[in-house]
Amino acid sequence: MSPMLEVYGVSKRFGRVVTAEDVTFSVDAGTALGIVGPNGAGKSTLLSLIGGVLPADAGTIQFDGRDITKASAGARSELGIARSFQIPRPFVDMTVFENVYVGAAFGGKSGGQAGYDSAAEALEIAGLTQLANVPAGQLRLLDRKRLELARALATQPKLILLDEIAGGLTEKELPPLIDMIAGLRDAGVTVIWIEHIVHALLAVVDQLMCLAFGKILAIGDPHEVMASPEVVEVYLGSTFDMGEAAS
Repeated sequence: MSPMLEVYGVSKRFGRVVTAEDVTFSVDAGTALGIVGPNGAGKSTLLSLIGGVLPADAGTIQFDGRDITKASAGARSELGIARSFQIPRPFVDMTVFENVYVGAAFGGKSGGQAGYDSAAEALEIAGLTQLANVPAGQLRLLDRKRLELARALATQPKLILLDEIAGGLTEKELPPLIDMIAGLRDAGVTVIWIEHIVHALLAVVDQLMCLAFGKILAIGDPHEVMASPEVVEVYLGSTFDMGEAAS
């Protein structure tokens, strides 16, 4: 299995604040990497560096065999990198379908019939087909999360970056979302998923990374990472949701 993403020595700072320091890791094609860490650990910054929203101060990023270190976010999207955000911000006056079509047409560069086909497929995967004509502003939180995922899927990504997509959901709402993300991985989409709800990650990911102060504290087998003394120490006294991982 070959790496889909290779990150070498990537660093980023804002003044004196270091948000990524010499970060190095790889993710094989068709696998899922989970990322955990306390608030301020640099998790979202790392996704922004991979997605091209932020430029790296040092290091290189290889995607599907190409050096994308200096590529724009748009260029990375065209190559197959998509991202969903922690807080869904759909076009509330547009229908669910129209929101997803925008993702296909502008993110995936597939307009016309090809865009409609991509949007319809993304809606089906996300379980939103029956809500296609509903204004996005009327959706409950779970369906807004699904819409955020569908908009990313409409770009037909090879790699999808998920930023706390399970945040705010109830325990009863988690299983459908977990199944969807596992289904993406099983279909060959590479997944990088930041999440505070650890048992959701453990149900899907092949490897787990813990970040702290912009550095990789541990990476490897998910259960071994969560059991490591360094990772346990990072979360002492935090509101980190171990859920079923603690059982």
